[in-house]
Amino acid sequence: MASSFEKYQRRRLISSYFSVVLSIALVLFLVGVLGLLVLNTKKVADHFKEQIALSVYLKDTAKEVEIDQLKKSLSIAEYTKSTAFISKEEAAKEFSKEIGEDFMEYLGYNPLQNSIDVYFNADYVSEVKIAEITRDLLENDFVDQVDYDKPLIALLNDNIKKLSFWILVISGTFTFIAVLLINSSIRLSVYSKRFIIKTMQMVGATKGFIRRPFIWKSIKLGILGAFLALAGMAIMLYYLNLSFPELQILSDEIIILAIFASILLLGILITWISTFFATQRFLNLRTDELYY
Repeated sequence: MASSFEKYQRRRLISSYFSVVLSIALVLFLVGVLGLLVLNTKKVADHFKEQIALSVYLKDTAKEVEIDQLKKSLSIAEYTKSTAFISKEEAAKEFSKEIGEDFMEYLGYNPLQNSIDVYFNADYVSEVKIAEITRDLLENDFVDQVDYDKPLIALLNDNIKKLSFWILVISGTFTFIAVLLINSSIRLSVYSKRFIIKTMQMVGATKGFIRRPFIWKSIKLGILGAFLALAGMAIMLYYLNLSFPELQILSDEIIILAIFASILLLGILITWISTFFATQRFLNLRTDELYY
């Protein structure tokens, strides 16, 4: 009979530990993902900004040396990430593919122009800066026009500001919820041993002596939960990097290691604080109050 009861108690204890570790792991995983999202918001935003092109259309009278000089000056400009020269012949082939027929057959000539597509570094993708660059380019006599999607740039910058703000708000909220959830799991775990705590106190054990094994046990559970969360984050980062290699998610090794270390420390810190106050509460209760 005693043996069956001991097995039952052991199963309950293991189940309790498992639920604590699982809740810690899930919560820390969520906090880690939000942390990565916050730190990579700028990188993702910069990626989209750098896809916006400014097209410089050249007059047919433009000399080859003038075009070469413009290409060279654009390629070395501080605002340029990359450039691409598109001849009028290449533009005609691409346009013919898009419409599904050779438009030059019935026009009898190629109305398109040579152009240079300029892709900017993300810090220069703003309405004011691109407008200044456009004015400078139009000062060249052989430049016919400069074209870019002005409404898209305004919309992109506006949405990035809103997105960054809400990501910070959501991250702060979920971090607070995470602390509450882990604290609740630890409190439930300690609650199941409240009579043991009071018994040890009644036989003369000091509060520090009673708290020590509970805190150490919770810290070990916190470390285990943190490692499970880190394993989940590592798998997620691996597949994200495979799916979106252009974002170079794994390139910032220092940031990733800092987040991983923060998750581990957070798992230890929250479990230590939660266990300290949970045990302290039961240590301060009277014996008859343990039943409520």
